[in-house]
Amino acid sequence: MNEQTHTQQSKTMQSSLLLFYLLPAASFCVLYFPVIKKLIRDWNGDPNYSHGYFIPFLAGFMIWSRREGLQQAVKKPSSIGLGLILLGLMQFFAAWVGSEYFLQGTSMIMVLIGSVLYLWGWRVAALSLVPILYLVFMIPLPDIIWNRLAVPLALLASKVSADLVSGLGLTILREGNILTLPNITLQVADACSGLRSLTTLLALSAFLAFVSDLSAGRKWILFLAGAPIALLGNIFRLTGTAFLARHYGASVAHGFIHDFSGWIVFVLGLVMLLGVNAVLGRIGSPNAKHRE
Repeated sequence: MNEQTHTQQSKTMQSSLLLFYLLPAASFCVLYFPVIKKLIRDWNGDPNYSHGYFIPFLAGFMIWSRREGLQQAVKKPSSIGLGLILLGLMQFFAAWVGSEYFLQGTSMIMVLIGSVLYLWGWRVAALSLVPILYLVFMIPLPDIIWNRLAVPLALLASKVSADLVSGLGLTILREGNILTLPNITLQVADACSGLRSLTTLLALSAFLAFVSDLSAGRKWILFLAGAPIALLGNIFRLTGTAFLARHYGASVAHGFIHDFSGWIVFVLGLVMLLGVNAVLGRIGSPNAKHRE
């Protein structure tokens, strides 16, 4: 009889615990369903954020990679998490009133961090912090910020590319973001500013830094290396497009070759990031010193 009572009590506690976790999860999904729906629509329609589909899966893998530490971590819920949840909800409400989708999306991240802290405590929150913050890469920047970044990047890419094309012995005239060759005029639009590859490669470099075995300082170097690599890749793409268009006609600057060059730049950027990771891993390592 005592064993049956104990079994019944255990089942009741498990049901209560399951309900304790399911209710917040269901409330979160209902509250942020319009935000998630808007994000998916942006990933479908905005080529600048087509990588957004991969971010939740990569964040999930980052959590999974720390599963042993999460299982062994002391679970000590903190009421400070409730304060973060309330701040996140206040941000969401203010952003909802102002129809500001970026702040709505980032409020979701604050609510997630607060929920982890409130339910499981500081140790679990610390182990989950980077994977949760990684979700920011799936949220499109506000147009006003995107345009402020895209215009100067387009001008920079235009200037450097024009100098490189001129250095290759070709006649080229640059006026702002307009590149004029004898047989074609190319406009470096915002879509060709390199900001798209910058956001994608930064997301990739952040993931590589997380899963690498480098020290904390070198992880930061690997992450930040994504920015210059993206800019160099875009300049290489523009220079190559101008060079090919001069010799093979305007069709090279548009259509399949133009789009395919974007994939080439991405693959090149990935290879360069892996190279940076390898170099950082070798610098100062015992094996490197032994070879010297």
